[in-house]
Amino acid sequence: GLPGLGFSYVNAGALSAGSCTPLSVPGQLPQIPGWLFDRLGPLHIRARYLPRALPWLVRFLRAADAKKIDAKADALRAMHRDVIAGYTAFLKGTAGMELFSVSGVLQAYTSSKRLDASLDWHLRGARGVRQELVGTDRLREMVPELSHEYVQGLLLADHGFVRQPHLFVTALVDRFASDGGDIVQARVHDLLREGDGTVVGVATTAGDISADRVVLCAGAWSMRLLAPYGVRIPLETQRGYHATALGANIQLSLPVVASEAKIYATPMQNGLRFAGTVEFAGLDAAADHRRFEAALELGRRMFPALECSGVEEWMGHRPCLPDSLPVVGPLAALRSLYVNFGHGHYGMTASPGSAALLAAMVSGRTLPFDPKPYSPERF
Repeated sequence: GLPGLGFSYVNAGALSAGSCTPLSVPGQLPQIPGWLFDRLGPLHIRARYLPRALPWLVRFLRAADAKKIDAKADALRAMHRDVIAGYTAFLKGTAGMELFSVSGVLQAYTSSKRLDASLDWHLRGARGVRQELVGTDRLREMVPELSHEYVQGLLLADHGFVRQPHLFVTALVDRFASDGGDIVQARVHDLLREGDGTVVGVATTAGDISADRVVLCAGAWSMRLLAPYGVRIPLETQRGYHATALGANIQLSLPVVASEAKIYATPMQNGLRFAGTVEFAGLDAAADHRRFEAALELGRRMFPALECSGVEEWMGHRPCLPDSLPVVGPLAALRSLYVNFGHGHYGMTASPGSAALLAAMVSGRTLPFDPKPYSPERF
C-alpha cells in the first residue's frame, strides 16, 4: 500500500521521548484475567486465536523479570531519547515540521495512590525524564472538559505528538525522495541469495532488485519473509484500534492519557482520536467493530460533554516482541541482511533512533548507542 496507510495511520501520534517502561512488568499477571473479561479492557484475545498466541504470551509473562527491567528501560530510553531532534533534523525546512509539536503529554489518574505506585514514574525518574505532578485544580485548568473522575495528573514536558500521522509519514517519504531516494511500490515475495547464502537483493512483483545490503522492516509481516529460511524470531501482532471523533467540540492543546484505561486522546487535524487497546487475533482476521465502540465509549468517559459530526474507525497491526524491544541489526543466518522491526507501541517514537543505529551499522560509522539489547540473535 501507499506510505503512511499502515499502522502509522491508526496510531495515537505520540512522540514519547521519555517512555522507557517495558510492556511486561512484575505484578501484571493478576490483572490480565480481569482485562480479558472486561468489554472495555485494554487487552482482548479472540478465543480461536488463543492456542496460537499462547506461546508468545508465556514468553511475554516470563519477560516480567524484575532483575531485567532496568536494562530494558535503559535500552528503550536510549532509542527514544532523541526522537524530537531526529525528526527535526530530517524535516527541517519542510512542511512536515508543522505536523508535530513538543506540547508535552498529560497523564491523568483517578487516584493519587495509582501514581505513587506507578513503575513508570520510578523508571522515568531514574533516567532523568522531566515529569511534573499536576494537582486537581491545575488539572481542571489545563483540561476543563476532562471528567472529574480524574484527580491527579503527570505532565511529561519533553513529549510531543503528530497532528496527522498519515501526512507526517508522507512528508518523511517526500524528504527521502528529494534527497535522491528511489521509491518502488511493489510486493516483495522473496530474498535473492548467492550460493553461500549471502542476500544480494529482493524479488518483487515489479522485478528483481539487486543490493549490496538489504534491510527488512516489514513490521508485523516481517517473519513471512524470514520464516522460510529457518529464522525464528517470536514476532506477534498486537492489533490496535482507533476511533476519531470527527469535528469534535473539544479542542485539546496536548494529548491526554487515561492511565488506568490505557487510552490516548490525541488532538488531530480532523478531530479527537482515541487509541490504545490491544487485541490478539493475527494478521488476517477482520476487525472487531466492538473494539471501535469500546474506544469511543472510553473517550466519552474521559470527556462526558464530547460531541462530534461523525466517527472514523481504523485498525492496524503493531509488531511486538515479548521482551518489548525491537530487533535491529544483522542476521547471522542471512549475510548482508539487516532487520529493523518489532517496535510495538513505540514505532513512531523509535523510528529516528533505530534508523540512526541501523544506518551506522550498515555504513560502518560510530554507533550512537549500544546495539546489544536489540540483537536479533538474542532469541
